[in-house]
Amino acid sequence: MALVATFAAVMLGVRTAADAVLPFRFGFFAPGPLDAITDVAGVRVGHVTKIEGSGIRTGATAVLPNADPWDHKVSAAFFAFNGNGEMTGTHWIEESGYLEEPVVLTDTLDVGRAADGVVSWVIEHHPAVGRGDDVPLPVVGECDDALLNDIQARAVTAADVVHLLDSAAPGEFARGAVGAGTSMNAFGFRAGIGSASRVLPSDVGGYRVGVLVNDNTGSRRRQLTIVGVPVGQRLEHEYRPVFPKKLSLGGRLAEGSIIIVVATDAPLDGRQLRALALRASMGMARTGLTSSVGSGDLIVAFSTSRVFERIADFTVAPPKEPILEDDDSLDALYTATAEATQAAIYDALFESQTATGRDGVTVYALPVDRVLQMLREAHAIGP
Repeated sequence: MALVATFAAVMLGVRTAADAVLPFRFGFFAPGPLDAITDVAGVRVGHVTKIEGSGIRTGATAVLPNADPWDHKVSAAFFAFNGNGEMTGTHWIEESGYLEEPVVLTDTLDVGRAADGVVSWVIEHHPAVGRGDDVPLPVVGECDDALLNDIQARAVTAADVVHLLDSAAPGEFARGAVGAGTSMNAFGFRAGIGSASRVLPSDVGGYRVGVLVNDNTGSRRRQLTIVGVPVGQRLEHEYRPVFPKKLSLGGRLAEGSIIIVVATDAPLDGRQLRALALRASMGMARTGLTSSVGSGDLIVAFSTSRVFERIADFTVAPPKEPILEDDDSLDALYTATAEATQAAIYDALFESQTATGRDGVTVYALPVDRVLQMLREAHAIGP
């Protein structure tokens, strides 16, 4: 029997939401109260996690800019740092400058089913869709979780996604190997969902930036750098994934992908949000990631304060909020985005636990206590 959970904890080796705070601080700006994307008011997050037998280890995660993005579209932008991956619906984001559906993350072979679920959810809440009203173009991003998951089973259903979207909520949420992140690995350690936020000082607007990542960047262990310390090089030959010799994974261990969602309450338009998305890739670089030919490093950014209200079928009113034009505030937002992305990637590693999946493959968790000791010895963090 499959286990479907909207809030995974002990069963999946995931720390609870209350524990999901990175155990050290860095950067120019302070995190928000939750140190999560949901520090941006209105943003909702939900997970559905599928566990069945010894092989199915997958799920889906959703980020909503508000409770009803179909009627309350938000300014948005998309950027592909490296394009060996998929996020559907992004052509319309680039063309229109707004986001009108939830952003759903899942495994590669369940993109179609997740998109079907998004359509069903929109129709359920807006029965005129496809009849007297326009049609949705679902935004679904994927990562290949076949290292631990029997991906051919395509275990995520449209009904799972409808349930996921109905249950998404503001506030705290589980992180680590949960939802879409259930079978992800990064730097050769178990990873998955990570999140972080930054709050700007009042003299540059007091705006908030939140980031959520689904980190599946593979086994490039030597690249892992945590607040300037080459942790990956020191752990290069330890805690390596274990899998049967009969199992051929080709290049799957070496390469991988990351999906990044950036949210802000700063009143930015599509052009400015694309600049924020670009800065998220700088946050990736701060962790040591350089991307690769086989990477799908895809970033979507949105502003919750620039809302396109649906006033009738096929008719959308432009935002009332003027765009931010202060360069000092924009510069601060760029820095905050890079910092929050860096922290979210670390968070995914720090929140995940060792697990065994399909065909006996085991991926180890980051040895957190040992890593923290390395950082202290390098004077990168406090005692």
